[in-house]
Amino acid sequence: MEDRNVIIRKVKKRRVHESHGGSWKVAYADFVTAMMAFFLLLWLITMVSPEKRLSVSEYFKNFNIIREQTAGSKGLMDKQQALIGEQKGAIRTGMQEQTGKSKQDIAGKLKHAVDEKLHNYKDQIYIDIVDGGVRIQVVDTEGSTMFPLGSAEPTDKAKQIIGIIAENTRDLPNKVAIEGHTDAAPFRGSQTTNWELSTSRASAARREMEKNGTDPMRIARVVGYADQELYNHDNPRDPKNRRISITVITNPGQPLPPGVITPQAPAPAPSSRP
Repeated sequence: MEDRNVIIRKVKKRRVHESHGGSWKVAYADFVTAMMAFFLLLWLITMVSPEKRLSVSEYFKNFNIIREQTAGSKGLMDKQQALIGEQKGAIRTGMQEQTGKSKQDIAGKLKHAVDEKLHNYKDQIYIDIVDGGVRIQVVDTEGSTMFPLGSAEPTDKAKQIIGIIAENTRDLPNKVAIEGHTDAAPFRGSQTTNWELSTSRASAARREMEKNGTDPMRIARVVGYADQELYNHDNPRDPKNRRISITVITNPGQPLPPGVITPQAPAPAPSSRP
């Protein structure tokens, strides 16, 4: 009995969850993240128009990972270029809606109206396309004036012409610039100069435009140039220098040519006859 060896066996009990550690937490976090991404995708889909949603559906329906990988970066660049092209087209469309019809369309409509309703005054109406828009100039001729001499009250003829211009431009969103001009013929015995007279005539044209449906908010500027922007520089007394100029502005960000934008407050000219 005394020679018998005593063997002591220690048994270490293993805890039930010790083998799992914290790995289940990582899996659960991945699952929650995937679900959040899924619901975010569903929400985004509801915000997309039906047409784009259909294109996305068709894309994934025919998706082939091997084909997509083979296409490589070139295919991705092509899609990006197409998307950029669509965005540029949308921007151009939006700008066209804000600035109205093209200069050619506006000029063509006005020329047609002149031919149809103002053919007796065709030699007194000049329509041309300038950098900033479409300019309509209504000029005097020998024996046919838009305003009585020295007066800012338009004749019936002038009212008819301005009314037709307003009628054919009142539906446009474009801004309008109105100018008054005189010739350089001097006259004596009056306190009124060409500056006051040209400005008053421009204001009279503005009132006629508004009477015939032009929104006052579309009037960008009303200015008188006296005899500083002559139509005929070779003959300062040419009746055509006495004129009203109405410009439909199609390029708001582009400077208008001389004779359209407001001048830098020049010194008053000597008294002269219109």
